[in-house]
Amino acid sequence: MLESLFEADVHAFVYVFAFDEICESVLKSWNHPRLQVISLSEFEDDELLAVKPTRSPAEYCWTCTPSVIRFCLKKYNLDACTYIDADLFFFSSPKILFEEMGDKSVLITEHRYTPSYDQSKASGVYCVQFIMFKANNDGLKALEWWRSACLDWCYARVEDGKFGDQKYLDDWLTRFKGVHVLKHHGGGVAPWNIQQYKVFQKKGIPFIKKEDEEYPVIFYHFHALTILSSGRVHFGRRYHYSEEAKKWLYQPYCDHLMTNRKKLPQIYPELTPYADMKDTFFKRLFNKPLKRLYRASESMSEKKYG
Repeated sequence: MLESLFEADVHAFVYVFAFDEICESVLKSWNHPRLQVISLSEFEDDELLAVKPTRSPAEYCWTCTPSVIRFCLKKYNLDACTYIDADLFFFSSPKILFEEMGDKSVLITEHRYTPSYDQSKASGVYCVQFIMFKANNDGLKALEWWRSACLDWCYARVEDGKFGDQKYLDDWLTRFKGVHVLKHHGGGVAPWNIQQYKVFQKKGIPFIKKEDEEYPVIFYHFHALTILSSGRVHFGRRYHYSEEAKKWLYQPYCDHLMTNRKKLPQIYPELTPYADMKDTFFKRLFNKPLKRLYRASESMSEKKYG
């Protein structure tokens, strides 16, 4: 994600919150001039530490989402800050997405579920993947409310209209002023909506087309993609992917992952840069051969990935 963003936007500056020592060590060794690595000891406050024992590691990460944005806005005196998930990959500059929101104070993105994969009732209409707040009255009001809500309740279950940090966003268009829902379909392309689009390459970058509208892919959300110890790549849930989506979206991303996979042990020998799970685990899980595991016979080179 970081390398793709730095290449797509030469002005991007990224603050990474390292939730373990390995992440902190690896990223600090990179010594990138547009990267600030922040440890938990620098970031955590009394309110976060008070709820930490009540949350799983994943739930605590979700709990911290509004707090990391708040921390950056305050500590670094920023005019605006955008939270982005670590499993995004940028194919184009996100500048056009910020320009679209104009003078609004908060930018949120829809899941845009393909109907057969619609999980909005459980997971929410909007996806936290890419969310921006300006440091003005409207932006900070929404952010402080979200932080308070996540401190109060943020769990990996559906309960009373809540789920994690995400379903809190469902009513923001009526709850807060200055909220803009992204219209550009190139922001937020993901496994749960890629079926709606024709994928093709143009001007050296992937594009998507739906009916008569086409958009450059700004970023793709590689949700649940896993590198296995065998060298195979599991795409995640049983979504349908066209051959064009595999070629123009998944193959470039996996090429990038596999290149870095070989570098990581040199930086941090103790690091295992793949999931500690056997292919047979996934076969038992789905009770069928894995259709999302790719080697040379499909779209990826065994020489690179084996």
